[in-house]
Amino acid sequence: MTALQQTSPMVIPSRALDTASNKDQILIDAELLAKKLQEHTQRIFPPVAKKAIRRFTSAETAKFLKIHEGYLRQLAAEGKAPLPEMQPNGRRTFSIEEINAVREFLEGTKSNRRYVPHRTEREKLQIISVINFKGGSAKTTTTAHLAQYLALQGYRVLAIDLDPQASLSTLFGNQPELDVRENETLYGAIRFDEHRTRIENIIRSTYLPGLHFIPGNLELMEFETTAPAGRNSQIFFMQIMEALEPVSDLYDVVVMDCPPNLGYLTMTALCAATSLLVTVHPQMLDVLSMSQFLRMVGEVMSHLGKHKPDYDWLRYLITRYEPSDGPQNQMVGFMRSLFAHRVLQNTMVKSTAIADSGLTKQTLYEVDRTKFNKGTYDRALESLDLVNSEIEAHIRQAWGRQ
Repeated sequence: MTALQQTSPMVIPSRALDTASNKDQILIDAELLAKKLQEHTQRIFPPVAKKAIRRFTSAETAKFLKIHEGYLRQLAAEGKAPLPEMQPNGRRTFSIEEINAVREFLEGTKSNRRYVPHRTEREKLQIISVINFKGGSAKTTTTAHLAQYLALQGYRVLAIDLDPQASLSTLFGNQPELDVRENETLYGAIRFDEHRTRIENIIRSTYLPGLHFIPGNLELMEFETTAPAGRNSQIFFMQIMEALEPVSDLYDVVVMDCPPNLGYLTMTALCAATSLLVTVHPQMLDVLSMSQFLRMVGEVMSHLGKHKPDYDWLRYLITRYEPSDGPQNQMVGFMRSLFAHRVLQNTMVKSTAIADSGLTKQTLYEVDRTKFNKGTYDRALESLDLVNSEIEAHIRQAWGRQ
């Protein structure tokens, strides 16, 4: 039974059901749903509570640091690195702050390896737009886990919620209609009137060091109506790129969760991006929809070609993949035959662990793994890590690193 199923049933005023017109009922239903969801959120995360990232095992820590676990044990035995105390059960777990302290220690050792992976002045900011025309392709799940994974690897990351539905903001612990006020979305930094604010004013820190984000809410829809009015295409499509300029030196990677359409926000994100990640659910209707989406994107980018440099990389990510599903396997094979290396080698598998963690507005990097079947959790996390490490490799390749 899920957390939502465990709550008491909602009492709906009979007058609302009996007398309200369907038009009025929409607003009534919206208020009822928002109130119930707010109550649910307060039960999971009461006002005094804050979202936090869990502690990590020695094996996970070694993986984040890209060292052997034996080397981590050696550092502990020699008493050199700033390691946390051993627990009574004989195990050692790490907070992300403690992982970063070890990373800084390793960076200062006499080694040719870089443990702090920040980009240099010669390496340009990587801006990744996660896109698809169709909803349900796991864009938000992909964006959230990718942003957190990169931060756990030591990169400085800015995640931007460009979807008015603001699911990414919810995953990061912000309820859009309550915690995000007017002019606190990216719209505040890209609007064309006198109310525009600097992007520094809307960037928020998170419970994960190294990861900042810009929340979203319905305010983002304003851009769809105000952006094109009286503006030439060069000014219009440069808005996000120009907004990011003042903070570009503070980050290594920007990850943008785009709305499931090809509106003005998405087109502006396409222009700001240095790379594109297209999420695809391997079903016929989804792939047919993607065909139309790619055609529209191609036409838009052709029109803006003189204003937009080429992308560093373009990759398709298979999401919600069920390896035992025959038709899905056929569709994956079909895509690989068409797009070859542009389809990521690794896939994001469909998992109850990912779905169940979403019920409590958490990612797999946040949830307590003991709450899940170990095999289910480990398979889902391995899938995410393989996908994200492959994307990380493309980022590093764009910088010219090995």
